[in-house]
Amino acid sequence: MVLDNLARDVFQHVVSQDALGTGCETNIQGLYAIGNLEKTDCAAAFYEPIMCLVLQGAKEAYARGRVIRYAAGDALIVSHAVPVEAAVIQASPQAPYTALALRLDLDLLRSMSAEFQGLEDVETGNMHSLNAAASDAALIDAVGRLFRLSFDPVETDALAPLVLKEIHFRLLQASHGTMLRQLLKQDSPASRISKTITTLRKNYKSNIMVADLAAASGMSLSAFHQHFKSVTSTTPLQYQKDLRLLEARQLLLSGTKSVAATAYQVGYESPTQFSREYSRKFGMSPSDQKSENSDLSR
Repeated sequence: MVLDNLARDVFQHVVSQDALGTGCETNIQGLYAIGNLEKTDCAAAFYEPIMCLVLQGAKEAYARGRVIRYAAGDALIVSHAVPVEAAVIQASPQAPYTALALRLDLDLLRSMSAEFQGLEDVETGNMHSLNAAASDAALIDAVGRLFRLSFDPVETDALAPLVLKEIHFRLLQASHGTMLRQLLKQDSPASRISKTITTLRKNYKSNIMVADLAAASGMSLSAFHQHFKSVTSTTPLQYQKDLRLLEARQLLLSGTKSVAATAYQVGYESPTQFSREYSRKFGMSPSDQKSENSDLSR
């Protein structure tokens, strides 16, 4: 009943914001309300560190062979920024897909390590950056309270920081919060890969030597490859390629640049190679993507 009531309220908010199919941010920074009336095609996306609590319906995320399904009452935890493909697999006008997503504050998580010593030593669950499991009543209650606080500016200012801390604490305690707990350790592989991801995102246009990334992380090349793939389900070079292609798609959808200019802007030296890899990832050439967007905007 608690989940049903929260799903109804969240969906009504999405409708009021004319945000069906896209979702909308609430008055609390980083908290998003999502609603879909129908299933969606699988599409490439980039997930930031986030928690997504599904209130109704179901969704799947695909990460290089891994399939993560999360349905009503489940919480998805994403510990590291990773490229994925995702689709809403259960939704209808009678029972829309409805969810609340909260961008995780990694600095807040790390600040809790001294306050809650021992959490990082709880080793349950697997060591991937995306995991989903059933939420307990306490987490659902906390996320629901945060959503309802967003409608009152005074309560938001006074209470939201406390509830946000509670939610992060409960995610650290969750059975599938293993990677979050590992982030509490500054020298853990999870923390080192997180720093590598930051480097890749800042320099995705540049040619980067994997050996240099491994050295900067303080790992041997073989250990670095192993840990990077364990966390992200991909390789450093493929990760960089996904960053480039996802950024290129945004540029093409904006309609402001030619295909060749887009290729050079995201770091490709060859527009031909760019077109080939873009087509492989998105199922259409960048020229067709640009033409399709132009047709839709008319």
